[in-house]
Amino acid sequence: MTVTVRAAAPADIPAMEALIKRSGIELSAGFYTEEQAQAVTRHVFGVDTQLVADQTYFAVERQGRLVACGGWSKRSTLFGADHTKQGVDALLDPATEAARIRAFFVDPSAARQGLGRLLLEHCADAAADAGFSTLELAATMPGVPLYRACGFSEIDTFELELPGPVRVPLTRMRKAITAR
Repeated sequence: MTVTVRAAAPADIPAMEALIKRSGIELSAGFYTEEQAQAVTRHVFGVDTQLVADQTYFAVERQGRLVACGGWSKRSTLFGADHTKQGVDALLDPATEAARIRAFFVDPSAARQGLGRLLLEHCADAAADAGFSTLELAATMPGVPLYRACGFSEIDTFELELPGPVRVPLTRMRKAITAR
């Protein structure tokens, strides 16, 4: 089956938001409690429309059906959707700062089929082409195994305090990249 990776467009946002919600809830099982999965999906996950505008957020399709989305960023925000951002999202300096890997989600029906790895390679190549030599991300616990398998190293673990109150652990990870 043919898989394509293309720049996401504003018209894709509703479908990506629906995929993100399914992915956030279903693929968190075994990593987060149901309460944690619901809280992080509701309060943190979603599309950052700045990435769509920057053309650094991608839709992955299989036979014309959206099966994954995610991207990279040349901006300072490490994670979160539009509703979590505060202030100006400043541009990063590729010579001294790491590009961000952002908001990777796979439809539960397409999980563990190599789509996350494919998207990560696409983003790493694009970030390297933009002059970055390092990638950084904040991984949810379900994402840590993928990023570890793709050569990322753990920097530290921290917790988000969300309404409820609910605490959700995330892991900051980093990887060096080279231009193609």
